[in-house]
Amino acid sequence: MGAQSAGPLVVGVDSSTQSTKTLVVDADTGVVLARGQAPHAVSGGEGKESDPGQWWRALGEALAQCGDAARQASALSVGGQQHGLVTLDAAGAPVRPALLWNDVRSAPQSERLIAELGGAQAWAERVGSVPGPAFTVAKWAWLRENEPAAAAATAAVRLPHDYLVQRLTGEAVTDRGDASGTGWWASSTESYDTEILEQVGLAPEALPRVALPGEAAGTVHADDLPLPKGALVAAGTGDNMAAALGLGLRPGQPVLSLGTSGTVYTVSRHRPADPTGTVAGFADARGDWLPLACTLNCTLAVDRVAALLGRSREAVEEGGEVVMLPFLDGERTPNLPGASGLVHGLRHDTTPGRLLQAAYDGAVFALLQALEEVLEEVLDADAAPDAPLLLIGGGARGRAWRETVRRLSGRPVVVPEAQELVALGAAAQAAGLLLGEDPAAVARRWGTAHGAAYEARPRDGAAWDRLAATLADGAALLRR
Repeated sequence: MGAQSAGPLVVGVDSSTQSTKTLVVDADTGVVLARGQAPHAVSGGEGKESDPGQWWRALGEALAQCGDAARQASALSVGGQQHGLVTLDAAGAPVRPALLWNDVRSAPQSERLIAELGGAQAWAERVGSVPGPAFTVAKWAWLRENEPAAAAATAAVRLPHDYLVQRLTGEAVTDRGDASGTGWWASSTESYDTEILEQVGLAPEALPRVALPGEAAGTVHADDLPLPKGALVAAGTGDNMAAALGLGLRPGQPVLSLGTSGTVYTVSRHRPADPTGTVAGFADARGDWLPLACTLNCTLAVDRVAALLGRSREAVEEGGEVVMLPFLDGERTPNLPGASGLVHGLRHDTTPGRLLQAAYDGAVFALLQALEEVLEEVLDADAAPDAPLLLIGGGARGRAWRETVRRLSGRPVVVPEAQELVALGAAAQAAGLLLGEDPAAVARRWGTAHGAAYEARPRDGAAWDRLAATLADGAALLRR
């Protein structure tokens, strides 16, 4: 078990697209006593699907790796990948594999639903978000059109984390954070929207109860996991909401997550409603809001450019005026789904290192532009223009990423030492339930956001202006 525990033990689960991670944490100190991880398989090709049963098996494997520590846990919470459509029959068994967030076959249904129910502004005001192809409502509409027999056999619809909570407790429970990514939970009323459900032919009885923040989903009833029967199970939440809990975020504190895709978000006391669809107006797991924007091209795209140039990812050189928009997979923010990478300003004296730096600049520029829109959704009283950017995700460990963020943002940067923030946030939710505390305050007590701090650098306005001009001038090419 490693370190000795001072207080009761809690388990935090991160059930992501690729794997399940588990942490056993001391609820008083935040010390991680044991960890486990087991992989998931995702189908290849156009569809992105997973068998929900393997998430359950992976949870068991990851908990088994935690040894005795998991068997001593008093409470557990699950953070899960958002948006996934899990369809269950009357016996509670999956009707078909789950459709995952990154399955974009539902793009036509997304566009049609937006038009049918009043347009983007109406959706933003009502639901808090404009439902893109990732949203569960679009996936359900796709299933009804393309696999009507599967839709007809569906007695219950769950999100990935709901499915695990139901198998743990026997209870059909979700939370407002994950529910806010479905497209059928309205942030304006904080309840399921019966008109939207009617439009897509889904009965409200097929959906789980939405627990209040701080409410338990139930207790462990499952026999086939190395957990104590009767341990408390929190309502759980979506992975982005769990990561915000894991950092103990206060309103207005901005986060940049540098992974395969990039994500920017903050906590807000003000309900977001962005009619452009750039900012998703998610709820958080506590009772506040989590305005969030996502870019598709982040670490993977920049690594690809480094490989093409035959450079290591840190072999950058500042200087020069070359501009790159590394939209290798199309782009979500800005909304350019058909875009490819664009390079402008090549000269005889352009070096490979400067070209690689331009790829970093382009990726960070898109994220910081998205962050500006996220922060516009926050009440002025909460926004702090000089608050440090919390840099998380795999890229946060890279010097080139960190220095590019500092140079283009002009803000101080903090790189939290804590890893596995989704699982840590779930553990904080479990500890909050167990101890009767605010889970974000629990995470702050654990010091999860502490890490290396870097002062603000002067902002490189010239590079920013070159990037903005190239994006504007290249619009026709990027939309082709």
